[in-house]
Amino acid sequence: MPDQVFTEIQRDALQEIANLGMGQAATRLSGLLDAFIELSVPRVRVVAVSEAAHALREMTGIDGPVTAVRQGFRSEIKGEALVICRSGEIDELGALIGGPQSTRDALTGQELIFDVANVLCGACVSSMLDQLGRLPVFSQPGLLGLTIMLDEVFQPGMLARDLALLVEVNFALEDQRFRAHLVMLMAEESIHRVSRAIDALLLSL
Repeated sequence: MPDQVFTEIQRDALQEIANLGMGQAATRLSGLLDAFIELSVPRVRVVAVSEAAHALREMTGIDGPVTAVRQGFRSEIKGEALVICRSGEIDELGALIGGPQSTRDALTGQELIFDVANVLCGACVSSMLDQLGRLPVFSQPGLLGLTIMLDEVFQPGMLARDLALLVEVNFALEDQRFRAHLVMLMAEESIHRVSRAIDALLLSL
């Protein structure tokens, strides 16, 4: 079973690594949106990509259309990061963006989610891999869809990875419904490199 890739100790360590990365992302997201961010404790699971939609639906309760952005990253550990949120919640972010009203009105849902995805991927993935002694290089983000179902996000052939490292976090904006979820997709080889990097980190403490 993919979810048995990590030992309990490794999983706890990875959750703490993700927690530190998400903390950095929350700080940047708060600056972008000028809003207080409540951050939940990350939940970490490893599943086959074919099972990712079901697993994420189970973890988040999402059963409607979503907006999803993908961004590749590479180092010795490589893969893709997805930022997924409910489609109906994106427009709420427009009112939180600072600057003139005309600027806020001109922002589209796609531009808003790209801004959020850039913050989350840049801060979270960079922080997580930095703690594991790796420096990632990112590709340009791409839109998977503005109103698609989770099953479409993880369609066979759309994402060329074997395993999904699900890092489920609620970025709760005060008095807003918006939630964002980060998913890291990796080949099995990279997942095992994460495992070995965690062991090396634990030994160095």
